[in-house]
Order: sequence, then structure tokens, then C-alpha cells
Amino acid sequence: MRVGIGYDIHPLVPGRKLIVGGIEIPHSKGLDGHSDADVLTHAVCDALLGAMGEGDLGAHFPASDQRYKDISSLKLLEAVMSMLTRRGCRVVNVDAVINAQAPRLGPGQGAVGREEAMIAQAVCLIEGL
Repeated sequence: MRVGIGYDIHPLVPGRKLIVGGIEIPHSKGLDGHSDADVLTHAVCDALLGAMGEGDLGAHFPASDQRYKDISSLKLLEAVMSMLTRRGCRVVNVDAVINAQAPRLGPGQGAVGREEAMIAQAVCLIEGL
């Protein structure tokens, strides 16, 4: 069994859709990034990649690659899950936390409390390596 931890942060900006966990959330701002900037899905992907010893999301899906411009992060998660399955692994558990002041998901602080950013953390347990 292996444990991985993921962390992601994206600034909130006007003019972008807010996608969290693959769901569009009505809000005046969205997360800025090369893909859809889904902070939660990115943190989960990083946790899974870390548990496999495969680096982070940016190493596999770099912002310099136009194939990933505005891509749904759920597609990135599918690719990470395929990698996990090919290695004969399975996910035992994933736990994630989102910090955001607005939209109101829970209390925020610092850049989060000023509605300048959103943070997500995730930890996972996989078996089969």
C-alpha cells in the first residue's frame, strides 16, 4: 500500500467558469489556469500520482502543451486512473479538503479569505504496487 498527498491552488479571476470536482458552480469568478483549473480534481490527481511515485500533474500534462488548453480536469483524472489501473493498482480511499471564502464552501484565510484564490488538498491510499 502507498499513500499520496496532493495540493493545488489557483487564483480566482473574473471571466472564467468556476469548476470544482467537475461541477460548474455559479459564481462571479472562476479559477485561472491552462486547463479548466479544477483545483479539487488537480489535488486528487496529484495525490494519486504521488502514491504511484509518478511526480505531479504538471509533469504529465504541462501548461506548455496546447493539447491541455481548457481541457476538463476530469479527462486528466481519467488518464491518471488509467495509469493506475495499468500498474495493477486500485484506489482504497481518497479524502479531500477545499478552502474557499466564496462561494461559501467553508471559512477561508489569507488569499483565500480575500477571495483571491482557492486551495484544495487531497490524500489517497492505493494498493497493488
